[in-house]
Amino acid sequence: MTEKTFAALGLAEPLTRALEAQGYTHPTPIQAGTIPALLEGRDVLGLAQTGTGKTAAFSLPILHLLAEQARGRPKPHHPRALILAPTRELAIQIGESLTAYGAHMKITHTVIFGGVKQNAQVRALKSGVDIIVATPGRFVDLMQQGFIRLHETGILVLDEADRMLDMGFIHDVKKIVSALPKKRHSLLFSATMPKQIEKLGAEVLHNPLRVEVTPKKVAVDRIDQHVLHVDGKKKRELLLRLLDDTDMERVIVFTRTKHGANRVAQVLDKAGVKSDAIHGNKSQSARQASLGRFRDGKSRVLVATDIAARGIDIDDITHVVNYELPNEPENYVHRIGRTARAGRSGIAISFCDGTERSYLRSIEKLTRKPLSIMDPVPYLGQTAGEMPEETKPKPQGQRPPRKGRGNGKGKGAPQNRGGHRPDGPAKRSANRPGSRARKRQRTAAAS
Repeated sequence: MTEKTFAALGLAEPLTRALEAQGYTHPTPIQAGTIPALLEGRDVLGLAQTGTGKTAAFSLPILHLLAEQARGRPKPHHPRALILAPTRELAIQIGESLTAYGAHMKITHTVIFGGVKQNAQVRALKSGVDIIVATPGRFVDLMQQGFIRLHETGILVLDEADRMLDMGFIHDVKKIVSALPKKRHSLLFSATMPKQIEKLGAEVLHNPLRVEVTPKKVAVDRIDQHVLHVDGKKKRELLLRLLDDTDMERVIVFTRTKHGANRVAQVLDKAGVKSDAIHGNKSQSARQASLGRFRDGKSRVLVATDIAARGIDIDDITHVVNYELPNEPENYVHRIGRTARAGRSGIAISFCDGTERSYLRSIEKLTRKPLSIMDPVPYLGQTAGEMPEETKPKPQGQRPPRKGRGNGKGKGAPQNRGGHRPDGPAKRSANRPGSRARKRQRTAAAS
């Protein structure tokens, strides 16, 4: 069976020419299922993991439709299409894709996000743009200041809707949707579909076509997934020993906190491993500089928090290391999805200490696949007996001994209140000096 081409999907020639220049000839499943429906004017609910080509799935038909309308110079403050994304990195990535795909078209766009001064963004809005790509928070700020008016916006895209929910943007999204025309073209894309996103989809979309390419297993099958049970104090040493492997060419290390990301990056730099940290406290220019160095191979390791998990779109990432397991299992899927992109394979390694065991169980329940257990001994030079007890995985159903009980040795052994040997008499002798019975005898004799 012959594979479909982008031209066969009905896209305009300037778009197919730009795609050919980028080396794209055949659409991915999400693109093949979505683009024809969007060109026909249908609303779409897309359920697909990261790395499946979702950005092109909505960007290409939007550019096609706006070019067909050919309304001349865009009207100041009145965008014709709006694309909402949860993070700055993802918004910038979408903007870069629009630039590449629309290279032979006169369709203008701007990217709006927080963390920077708004002056340049306001100037772009005053000049007029066809498409706005934005994070919800900054967009609402500018809309409330009167710099954006949505009553002529005919296309809405909610990208990574579940992530916007996780980050607390759902109220901003609803505020934006309420300002849009009732008659519009709407698209919602999400990697997962919790109940709140299903409800949002029902409110935003009209008779949508559901395009689902996510496999039944949540985690990507092309990723080898491993776990190392290790004491939290040994994680730094373990990471450095792992990085001795030259096969770990381009690595993302995930932490749960911003401070944790900074600490790990400092440890790596001190050990001579070129690295950068990226998280919400970094300025936009610093974040882009870090991504640029990582993309160009000037730094080998990028240490990131979950807020950056979906905004990193870099090819050839060989390994993802979960230095700390995420407390939300869905974030595990987004993290490891940074590798094995565009049909490649990848490796994900997770560190798990005694406090993270419940996170690991939640991840394995979500992915329906137990992580392969790796032995930390070869990396740390320990013997099996030196592994901290709390880091050793326990068989299901095995319970630790209760306090006050045990086998008679060490903590948990029965206490001998008499002070004599455990194999001695169980009761005090009445004739023993100092016993209560002997004291009563002396008292009686004295009286």
